[in-house]
Amino acid sequence: MNRRTFLATSTFVVSAFSEPVTRWLVNPTEPLSPPSGRITVDRSHIQELREAADSARLWDSRFGGATWKSRSLTAYLYERVTPLLDGRYSEHDGRDLFSVTAEMARLAGWTAFDAGHHQVAQRHFIQALRLAKAGSDAHLGSYVLSTMAMQALMRGFASQAIDMAQGAYERVPTADPRVLGFAKLIEARAHARLRDARAAASCLATAERLQERGAAEGVGERPWIEFFSRQRIVTDATEIFRDLGHPRATFSWHALGSMPGDAYARSRGIRLSVLATAHAQSGELEHSLRLGGESLRLFARLQSIRGLDYLKIYTESLTPWRREPVVVAYLKDVRELAGQLAVAA
Repeated sequence: MNRRTFLATSTFVVSAFSEPVTRWLVNPTEPLSPPSGRITVDRSHIQELREAADSARLWDSRFGGATWKSRSLTAYLYERVTPLLDGRYSEHDGRDLFSVTAEMARLAGWTAFDAGHHQVAQRHFIQALRLAKAGSDAHLGSYVLSTMAMQALMRGFASQAIDMAQGAYERVPTADPRVLGFAKLIEARAHARLRDARAAASCLATAERLQERGAAEGVGERPWIEFFSRQRIVTDATEIFRDLGHPRATFSWHALGSMPGDAYARSRGIRLSVLATAHAQSGELEHSLRLGGESLRLFARLQSIRGLDYLKIYTESLTPWRREPVVVAYLKDVRELAGQLAVAA
């Protein structure tokens, strides 16, 4: 496959993260600036923003980041939320306002990332980290930093992703165990991309322990980290062992959790592509192509640029059969989807 076709969207610049990440690591919280605006912010505003964030999160999971509703989140942030940040509020309401706005900025970055707008995603993530700091929400700041690490990883900067994930984990040792577990999970994935099996396994085991601890403590006041469940561990573990070239371990982990359903269509497409790659690694072309075809159809429906990253990994696993007619046809379908998404972007 032509790598240019897969990367025909805005460029990711990993160095853009350096300064904001360093500032957060030096101090993840700060005093709240005295409010001076004309709008008075109260709990009804906070509740509205939380409901908007919940709705955007669910929509993104089901339909992807390239849809109109996901893209409208950016407009909502600028048109509705920004005036509130300039308003008047109590310290408690101000902290909550900055935190929920940071959460929404992270979501806007995530949808832009999924749509292939990587520089836009970076700007949103940087703003989310800054807002979390302004809200003195170190838990959320750590989570945002782990998300930034994931973007760096997916764009091919595994070493930088490890540094950011380690920072997210070590800077706030008393954070929600689910937040810390997610940081370790992203670090495990980055080590796997670098083919460091020992480090990947160690981080994965730590992520498992933290997820179990978080589950035992019960649901808290952070709905944005509730996705970090046993199912999420299983999903990412399949990717870790795919990247390490251990298909049998990939299948074993897959058997520990059900395939994501329609409410998580993008996650389903990702899992299918991972399993397709593992079957190709095992020399099972027919089964591999069947799963790869399902994954391709899902990503086409979702219009997910990020899905193309997974399809690229899968197509590379088809190299031994690149002259087979069925493989030639499949690669043609992937190229056509990549071209369509590049035009749409």
